[in-house]
Amino acid sequence: MKEAIIVFAKNPVKGNVKTRLAADIGIDKAHDIYVKLLKHTHDITKDLECGKFLYLTERKDEQLFDGNYRQELQNGPDLGERMKRAFDEVFKKGFRKILIIGTDCPGLNPEIINTAFEKLNENDFVLGPTDDGGYYLLGMKKTSAYLFEDIVWSTEEVLSETVKRIEKNKKSHFLLNKLKDIDDLEDLQKTGFV
Repeated sequence: MKEAIIVFAKNPVKGNVKTRLAADIGIDKAHDIYVKLLKHTHDITKDLECGKFLYLTERKDEQLFDGNYRQELQNGPDLGERMKRAFDEVFKKGFRKILIIGTDCPGLNPEIINTAFEKLNENDFVLGPTDDGGYYLLGMKKTSAYLFEDIVWSTEEVLSETVKRIEKNKKSHFLLNKLKDIDDLEDLQKTGFV
């Protein structure tokens, strides 16, 4: 098997997840939404024919996902370093095409994920843009440290800065359909996710 998907997720601890959303709807409801987003992410990835990795923030948790996912812990001082290390670790296991996704995007589905794997056949990178300037998916065929270093994460420049670096390094990329991720109450209302 040459393909793998990495799911980056926070352990579903009340008060630690969806904090911007919690400011609007309360800690309990925000936690419930996060648990539903985790379930959605499991549902759209569980039947994919690829290696599956669940990278958690605090501890491994047998209650999350199922036994087909190898659980690991995120490691690093910021999101970029944690993603880079996860890609490094999974590439070292022999996979050749790797995608990373989060758990915030209710519009993500198996078709989009499979398209991302296909587009890596003729592109160096594939990106799934979000309408807030970030990305919900990043795929590559080898770890490229320049995509992770000195990026100001959680800003509206993340996608454009990433594309700029890909082009500067004379690599090719494919952009998937733009989707909305859920960070706050407005996002939740626009997606209709409950």
